[in-house]
Amino acid sequence: MSESETTQFEEVREQAAEALEREDLTSIYLGVLDEGGENEFFFGNDTDDPRELQQTAATQLGMLCRVLANQSDLSVQQVADLAVRRANELGVEH
Repeated sequence: MSESETTQFEEVREQAAEALEREDLTSIYLGVLDEGGENEFFFGNDTDDPRELQQTAATQLGMLCRVLANQSDLSVQQVADLAVRRANELGVEH
């Protein structure tokens, strides 16, 4: 990674850490991958209502797909297709 990419990554990391401190959060998703390919993810919502959870999860997923498509040479649909394949590899149960 170039120095400017590292700097940009560190800036995003700091922004994300600061955002987690907000008091008005209703949904949080954090996916962490290390250099060895290990991953952890955290997903929490301030609701027990299944419809609200579905809406929030769909918004989170849409945001991530849009960002990834904007930063790569893939379309949103291609990113979504890759995400479906990866989710299945991770053992989605439905």
